[in-house]
Amino acid sequence: MIAALALAGTPALAAKKTPAGPVDKSEVAEKQADLKELREKIESLRKDITAAEGTKSEVADQLKHSEREISQLQRELHELGEEKQDLQVTLRQLGQQSKSIEAQLAEQQAQLAQLLRYQYLRGSPDALQLLLNGEDPNQIARDLHYLARIAQTRSDLLDQLAANLKKKQSLAASTRERATALANVEEKQKDKHGKLLSQREQKKATLSKISAQVAAQKKEVGALQRDEKRMTQLIDRLSKLIASRNAARQEAARRAESEKRPAANHARPSPGSTEIENSRLPEAAPSGSFASQKGRLRLPVRGTVSNRYGSPRQEGTTWRGLFIRSPIGSEVKAIASGRIVFAEWMRGFGNLMIIDHGDSFLSIYGNNDALLKQVGDSIRAGDTIASVGNSGGNPESGLYFEIRHQGNPVDPLKWASLK
Repeated sequence: MIAALALAGTPALAAKKTPAGPVDKSEVAEKQADLKELREKIESLRKDITAAEGTKSEVADQLKHSEREISQLQRELHELGEEKQDLQVTLRQLGQQSKSIEAQLAEQQAQLAQLLRYQYLRGSPDALQLLLNGEDPNQIARDLHYLARIAQTRSDLLDQLAANLKKKQSLAASTRERATALANVEEKQKDKHGKLLSQREQKKATLSKISAQVAAQKKEVGALQRDEKRMTQLIDRLSKLIASRNAARQEAARRAESEKRPAANHARPSPGSTEIENSRLPEAAPSGSFASQKGRLRLPVRGTVSNRYGSPRQEGTTWRGLFIRSPIGSEVKAIASGRIVFAEWMRGFGNLMIIDHGDSFLSIYGNNDALLKQVGDSIRAGDTIASVGNSGGNPESGLYFEIRHQGNPVDPLKWASLK
């Protein structure tokens, strides 16, 4: 019994997370600088296009402020929702760790009480006295050995109790901190939601005043041609910007590779080492990856395709993409991995998002209620990037969707389907 108590182990707190690997601060700074440069160039491009439109104003522009504000508020609410979810997960994890520590404390305290009770019953025998009393020397040696182990176990238990109590105090402080952060997030959500409702009412009031004018202007061939011209100019300039950046990346990678060769003494690099180091500024998608998915992609939103690529419009032009009718607020998904290169309000298309998929392929998402991602964000296929709306003076809710290759529109239904 004494041996069992002395040799019994105590459970240790299981680690919740594996240690993270070292972070390359220079690489992080380089990526942040690259992202900042991209956003600055896109913002300059947006201003240039706005200035190029001239002084001619269209009725739908009266909705610009409200629609941009609604998009911004919804993106902030979306980010706050993700932050809230992360905090709630952290709080649950802290709670589980706290329960685990409390269970260990209870077990350790029970073991300590048992050890103290046994030591009290046995007292503190003197070896010489036991020997003079005629006790068996072998039994005396065993008892003294076990008592020494009990004393050591008691000392270890006290150390573990102190450590676990310290952990419990630290967890309690972390829990209070996260709970405060969660309350702050919820307060911000409440404030943003109030502002969002106000902006929606403002848009509704404006739209009710100009709805007839907007509908009439949307039917003008001249207005549609101007919208398409603006889109073409935007795509052309974005394509040049993307090509320029890709060329700069390739040149930087080539220089980095040439600088490493002498240092490596022409030795064969370890598999994947060069590729990893040269991928600090990755392309939007690996070469050929988008083209290989032709016919297997899914359209970005569930709904009814009411207008198809190439079909005539009542105003005399033809559709360069699709219009997919869908309820306001429906999730808009990215059709493939890539990088956001445009996320802004644009006349004729409302809240507009453009994704670069590499190899001169772009996907275009217009008339959104909210843009949930920003320029420079990397996204994966199926990520939620926006929510359906009727921005840009569109009379019905839905998504305007295009795919372009080398600046030219292609039939989206040859690439993607609703299934």
